[in-house]
Amino acid sequence: MKIDERHLIQLAAVIKAGGVTEGAALLGLSQPAVSRTLSMLERRLGEPLFVKGRRPLQPTPLGRALADHGQTMLTASRKASDTVEGFRVGRTGVVRVGGTPFFMDALIAGIIAEFQNSHPDVRIDQTYGYFSDLRAALKADQIDLAICPIDILDEGSGLEFQEILPGRNVVACGVTHPLLMKRRPQPADLLDFPWVAPPPGSPLLADLRSMLLSFGATEIKIRYSGGSLLSVINYMKAADALTIMPHTVVFSLRNEKAITALPINISHPERALAILKRVDAARAPAADQFANHVRASFEKLRHLIKRHEQSVVWGN
Repeated sequence: MKIDERHLIQLAAVIKAGGVTEGAALLGLSQPAVSRTLSMLERRLGEPLFVKGRRPLQPTPLGRALADHGQTMLTASRKASDTVEGFRVGRTGVVRVGGTPFFMDALIAGIIAEFQNSHPDVRIDQTYGYFSDLRAALKADQIDLAICPIDILDEGSGLEFQEILPGRNVVACGVTHPLLMKRRPQPADLLDFPWVAPPPGSPLLADLRSMLLSFGATEIKIRYSGGSLLSVINYMKAADALTIMPHTVVFSLRNEKAITALPINISHPERALAILKRVDAARAPAADQFANHVRASFEKLRHLIKRHEQSVVWGN
């Protein structure tokens, strides 16, 4: 026998509320409509659902058993409604975000935690990659957003570009590095020290080579490569090596007093930290909410980063 699920939901509401009028109000239905439903269900079953003559209504064993099923359906229906509403406003869902390792570890991980403090039902799935990998992942619908430093996109890339911070590189070192003792270190001084190479695939690697060649280096003394951000920091705390980093990464680590930037102006390609997503991507309100949070977070950081650059990097 097939029973209409809506009838079971109405039965559950009546029993839960203790009366037909109250159960109808719980569901937003009229009392006569619910009464007709219960009478129709009893006729179809050939069994009473309530003990006759009892007030308030008392369900029969069959009525109670069927109401349990109806309550399960009612709960599931309300959860589904909450899921739909949560999705629409970006309160629930999964956000798949990819980004370059140094930026993700130094900046974005903390921003993710701040976002989830106000959006606890949004899950963030994070992956690492550089621009070419992230672009491929976006086009393959493997991630919703990419946060990475990029050059100007090719025309017709199919990606939406939202700049969140202008790019600027600095030469980073440990806080006890000998060059920090010099009043005005010069670019040529950099050639006297070994270097930590940025991760393979990072645009910083090409920036490092270009910078050192412009300073007259005939060869680049790479002493350490392939490390994560944490391993690079720990290495530089114990060595007189140098590396090239985005200034925002050095800024984010300022309170740890492990690394700092040398007051040497270096050239760097025109590059910006940006949020990327597919132009034709399916609507994902949680991803939009997260992107808005990232932009707002960097807007707050922008002034602090500029002031840090002027006072620490240039000594003004």
